Amino acid sequence: MNQAVVDQAAHAHTVAEHPHTAAGHTHTEGQQHPVRIYMLIWALLFLFSICSYLVDYFNLQGPPRWTLIIIFMLLKAGFIVAVFMHMAWERLALKIAILMPPIALLVLIGLMAIEGDYTFVTRLAAFVSPAAGP
Repeated sequence: MNQAVVDQAAHAHTVAEHPHTAAGHTHTEGQQHPVRIYMLIWALLFLFSICSYLVDYFNLQGPPRWTLIIIFMLLKAGFIVAVFMHMAWERLALKIAILMPPIALLVLIGLMAIEGDYTFVTRLAAFVSPAAGP
């Protein structure tokens, strides 16, 4: 009789620790998301790809061209990372650990580009003499 009480208490303790495995519930690994989400994102990616193609089709040139291409590229990459790589459902710490290094690199590349332009303009001003001519 005493052993039955101990077994019952042990089973109750196990059920309290893992409620998803109690009473006929099965434990599934991972998380299932509706197929509708994946199809919607696929359609958005297709739409952004069409928009990227239209930038070339309408023969946009200069900064508007590159701005639109980069915007569409970043939108597509963001949706792929968020949905297909399941980052939208991850914890904040993991998001920061994965997304902060590329963001930091982009900021540093931008600062280097600004500094490079400044150096180029300064050298042009210093080495090109207005009196020198043909």
